[in-house]
Amino acid sequence: MFSSYRRLFAAPGAAAFTLAALPARMAISMFGVSVVIMVASLRDSYALAGSVSAAGLVVTALLAPWIARWVDRYGQSRVVVPTALFSGAGAAALVICAGAGAPVWTLFAANIVAAANPNVGSMVRARWVALHRDRPDLLHTANALEQTIDELCFMTGPVIAAFLCTAVAPQAGLTVTIVLFVTGSLALAAQRRTEPAVHGVRERGRSPLRQRGVLEIVVTFLFTGAVFGSVEVVTVAYAESLGHPSSAGVILGLFAGGSAVAGLVFGTLRVRGAAAARFLICVTAMAVLIQPVLLAGNLWALAAVLFVAGLATAPTMITSMTLVHELVPSARINEGMTLTVTGLLIGVSAGASIGGWTVEAAGAHAGYVTPTVAAGLALVAALIGFGPAVLRSRRAAVVGGPQERAEARGKPGG
Repeated sequence: MFSSYRRLFAAPGAAAFTLAALPARMAISMFGVSVVIMVASLRDSYALAGSVSAAGLVVTALLAPWIARWVDRYGQSRVVVPTALFSGAGAAALVICAGAGAPVWTLFAANIVAAANPNVGSMVRARWVALHRDRPDLLHTANALEQTIDELCFMTGPVIAAFLCTAVAPQAGLTVTIVLFVTGSLALAAQRRTEPAVHGVRERGRSPLRQRGVLEIVVTFLFTGAVFGSVEVVTVAYAESLGHPSSAGVILGLFAGGSAVAGLVFGTLRVRGAAAARFLICVTAMAVLIQPVLLAGNLWALAAVLFVAGLATAPTMITSMTLVHELVPSARINEGMTLTVTGLLIGVSAGASIGGWTVEAAGAHAGYVTPTVAAGLALVAALIGFGPAVLRSRRAAVVGGPQERAEARGKPGG
């Protein structure tokens, strides 16, 4: 069943860059939780902790595409080393300022510097593209592997961070996060053998956002991120309202676990047809499977519903990355993938805020209206962006000859 993954790692250097980047990817999943718990514990204010964390997220959303553009222009190693050290220094300053009672503005300033970090996940995915651009079956498996790693990191990272901050010291979580991030980033930069080639100015072409289909994916991911952010906030509030606040972590872990399982299995399948059509199918499944969360009347039912809903998450993310690979030229692949992740991050922040407001206004369980509506809007965005092109391709496949059918199958849908 997993022979596809064995073939994937048969490529020279594949295992090395995957393992090298793993500490940095784990650190990314630990960072937000570490900042919130540390600031809230040392300054006795969850409002301040949330504001400091939100400021960093906004800066990440603004700077990440630019850093990715530099990576495409100058190469991974030349950009990762200085930006990782710069970001690590900002995070270290945040640890010091939070513990030393420094003015509040220093916390914001330090976290803004820490947020100027390279997107390690996109750079790893770019290496897979460079290795297997002409092997769509292996590229599909690579995208599945990457999504599964992301899910596993975000299942375990926040738990580790919370344990370090509460059982060791408030600063322990962020301190370990800094070490992991800088170590993993520098280790990835050292893997020069598999670093994608830098292309000339003429080869870079238009901005990925001007490539037909990319903006549509970013907008879809904006609403998808709102699903994730609101589910997290509302689930914590709902579990607390039932008197079992500690169960929220387990339930959210099942949500991510369903996605991880689906991603791992999805990577072993031989996918057919246009990536745009698969993208529409996956987004539809995600929108449909999240709806029963409104009917969950207890924590057991909620856990089951979110696990099933998570089964559609990884296939959606995997297929979207395949679609980005088809739409964006290799000379701007880091920027293209980072733009989609940026849309997701903005959506997570907005979804968390809207979900929290809904809980305050209508109650904990009513807060689940937010992710269900967001999933529906993600489907609408995907249908507007890719529906007409997919229908044209299907029509050509039905009425055309063998050549037209082959061309329709090969179109990316944009």
